Amino acid sequence: MVVFLLVLIVVLALLGAVHWYVWRRLVRDVTTPASLPRRLGTAVVVVLPLLSFAALASSRAGAPFVLQQVVAWPGFLWLALLLYVTLALAVGEAVRPLLFRRLDRRARAEAPAAATVAAPVPVPVPDHAPAAPEEPAEAAPASETPAEVSRRLFVSRVVGGAAAAAAVGTVGYGTYGVLRGPRVKRVTVPLARIPRAAHGYRIAVVSDIHLGPILGRAHTQRIVDTINSTQPDLIAVVGDLVDGTVENLGSAAEPLARLRARHGSFFVTGNHEYFSGADAWVDHVRELGLRPLRNERVEVAAGFDLAGVDDVAGESEGQGPDFGRALGDRDRARAAVLLAHQPIVVHDAVRHGVDLQLSGHTHGGQLWPGNYLAELANPTVAGLERYGDTQLYVSRGAGAWGPPVRVGAPSDITIVELASKQA
Repeated sequence: MVVFLLVLIVVLALLGAVHWYVWRRLVRDVTTPASLPRRLGTAVVVVLPLLSFAALASSRAGAPFVLQQVVAWPGFLWLALLLYVTLALAVGEAVRPLLFRRLDRRARAEAPAAATVAAPVPVPVPDHAPAAPEEPAEAAPASETPAEVSRRLFVSRVVGGAAAAAAVGTVGYGTYGVLRGPRVKRVTVPLARIPRAAHGYRIAVVSDIHLGPILGRAHTQRIVDTINSTQPDLIAVVGDLVDGTVENLGSAAEPLARLRARHGSFFVTGNHEYFSGADAWVDHVRELGLRPLRNERVEVAAGFDLAGVDDVAGESEGQGPDFGRALGDRDRARAAVLLAHQPIVVHDAVRHGVDLQLSGHTHGGQLWPGNYLAELANPTVAGLERYGDTQLYVSRGAGAWGPPVRVGAPSDITIVELASKQA
């Protein structure tokens, strides 16, 4: 508990420092004191993080779903904007002194020409003349001349405006990529124990759909239409289908009932199912025609075993992955394909003789440079890699968690085509 509180304090302090930095560069440095733009900018920088906190906490707190939807868009989008405007402003710190030097050189070059202009004759001012009104005080060095103040304001507005435009453009394009829907990716995986009859067998792998207050029924329908258009032999939904309860999101998941594959559709839990009522969702996807694999396996007619394990987050509820139940007594002469949400269980898969593990969870990092953090927690962030005799394929996922934004990690549905070495 003490460690959690310390981490929370550090995170809050960091967020406070970042917001102060953004306010300073995008509000204080580009506006005049007590002006309406400064008041509005300050209000925005205060309100948006509060909406972000509400978006993150409302679901866990059991807030009405309508309220979750209201705060989700601005709250989550601000988190993405905050990331990229901070990165852009950090780059701007290197540009800022270069612009100052350029403007200073131009001012010095113009100074001799200005000096040749005759000085105006001074006009005497009567003793009783009223004093000129004072300008509002600005937080600037006392030695700064009006020209220097003007240059500083110009540079701050150029750098701040460019940073804001870059952040808005990046987040806008990343949001379009999510709302447009995932693209189809095709990967061929040769397996030594796959029989000749299974050569060319196609598994549609979809993970991390993340239905919630932002991504709803239309998102599910796009995914279903995309999968069905590939005419797969088997469909594997490998976890993190939802961020919410069956009561709130059951209708959003209904298009899954229209998934079509020759050997059916299968589902395993992800960590977010355990935040949303895993047992209720397992029952619901079964009603929609998907078969949950909860630490169990089936024999696929093409000649290999398909197994699925519960996500490691289920251990907090006495569930979690059980490789012994799923794979312990199988015929090792047959190939085994494992559905497991998180890539980190690949070492258990290796010990149990799995030929291919299909996973998700990482989102490919979702928001660059998040991929570098994802690499610290996962053996593979995206794509196909080999661990001993086991190959691991990790999908970047079809949706997004938190901000409906992807940068440097486009969403995908992967068609994994099995290749028999006997063919």
